[in-house]
Amino acid sequence: MNKQIRRLTAALLACYLILFVQLNLLQVVKRDAIAANTNNNRAVLRDFDKPRGSIVTADRVVIASSQPTAPTDTKFKFQRVYPQGDLFANVSGYYTLAFGATKLEKKFTEVLAGRTSAQQLGNITNIFNGRDNTGSVRLTMRADLQQVSKDALADREGSVVVMDPRTGAVLAMYSNPTYDPNLVAVHDNKQAKIVLDFLNAYPGKPLLANAFQERYMPGSTFKIVTTATGIEDGLLTFDSFWPDETSYTPPQTTNPIENYGGEVCGGDLRTVFRRSCNTPFARTAVALGAEKMVAGAKAWGIGEPIPFDLPGGAVSHFGEVADFTDAIPKLAIRGFGQDEASIVPLQMAMFASTVANGGVMMKPYIVDATLDHSGKVLTQTVPAAWKTPISPNTAAMMNELMVGVVQNGTAKCCMQLANGVQAAAKTGTAQLNAKGQPQRSHAWITAFAPAEAPQYTVAVILKGTTDQISAGTGGKLAGPIAKTILDYALAHPLGS
Repeated sequence: MNKQIRRLTAALLACYLILFVQLNLLQVVKRDAIAANTNNNRAVLRDFDKPRGSIVTADRVVIASSQPTAPTDTKFKFQRVYPQGDLFANVSGYYTLAFGATKLEKKFTEVLAGRTSAQQLGNITNIFNGRDNTGSVRLTMRADLQQVSKDALADREGSVVVMDPRTGAVLAMYSNPTYDPNLVAVHDNKQAKIVLDFLNAYPGKPLLANAFQERYMPGSTFKIVTTATGIEDGLLTFDSFWPDETSYTPPQTTNPIENYGGEVCGGDLRTVFRRSCNTPFARTAVALGAEKMVAGAKAWGIGEPIPFDLPGGAVSHFGEVADFTDAIPKLAIRGFGQDEASIVPLQMAMFASTVANGGVMMKPYIVDATLDHSGKVLTQTVPAAWKTPISPNTAAMMNELMVGVVQNGTAKCCMQLANGVQAAAKTGTAQLNAKGQPQRSHAWITAFAPAEAPQYTVAVILKGTTDQISAGTGGKLAGPIAKTILDYALAHPLGS
């Protein structure tokens, strides 16, 4: 009997050891390989079929939530929905079964799913009773300003960014073309793939948030950076003067740089800035030299990733000192925002915000707070400075120069705000001269108001327009959009 018991014990021990080894092999050694196996979708299905919290605007409009499915849907209990359609697609992103998540849905997935340590510890009983443990994301963005921005853009290809220059909070950010995430977040993977394939092939990159994931030639809006760099260096003052001329030929070339349309332009700094002449700013860039111009651009954050709370942002570009060693004409041209200078629309709004904020560039953000299921704040964004590219004195001078653009310059046509509110602005027309193609240009404006105590900054770009091309195109085409948005924002503060 003892012999039989010993044999049985040995057999049971052997079985236990085999089971122990196999479990460790599956859970530890082969865990990653099993998880990566495309045929293993149990974890994905398990997580996908759980409730997920909402994304809500500052004015309490839900832009993403999970809703119970119809009783006829026997596969899943919940459907992710986007009640505002395409209005916030470039911010919310989408959440899908087969194609992952993007934008806020991706970055804040742990909060929305209720999987952060704070949520699990704070609501530990929910783990055992199966109650909803999801969290929510509250934005700085306003649904009303977002809708006004979309309507003002009026189906034209481009982007709008609206900010509070004092904090860096993004109040609206809309790009066209865009898409409806409801068409992607369907339970039918084949249908979702058809939509994504179509969007990936569509011109204008609708799946990208062009306002912060693309960069464009800035044209004369870049003169903010060139002028401020010259003032900081001591090269430029209000008394700086340029003779009347139609063109300027920089060193190392015989090809002259012309003012738009061969116009005669000259005068003091106020005059050439409001008229947006090219030659004075080409001369300024050359006079400063590559080292100072590159350092000036970097002081404004050009060449660095923007510290934004959405992933995948583009990086603005000016160039390095070595790029201009034997290419002074390039330096001259980039001094007024042409050639290979390229700026992210969000950062263009940050340029104007820096002037409006006394020389301090704030970190941009769109997430005000994350909250648990009971509404308790998990994280709260605290406004913080990123750069201080210019002094308060330089900022005051730039403010005055930008007011001049509105009062008697390239934005006079279209930036006279309601109720006599004074705006400050800089326009830009970035000429895209492709051989054999009709002349096209990006139309820009960046502005803030009220000029004496700024509350709102806006940047607008209309991409590749072919109509009404002139030195004042930015004012004529982008200006009315900025005016509409600023007028609305000033008349309708949050909570009014």
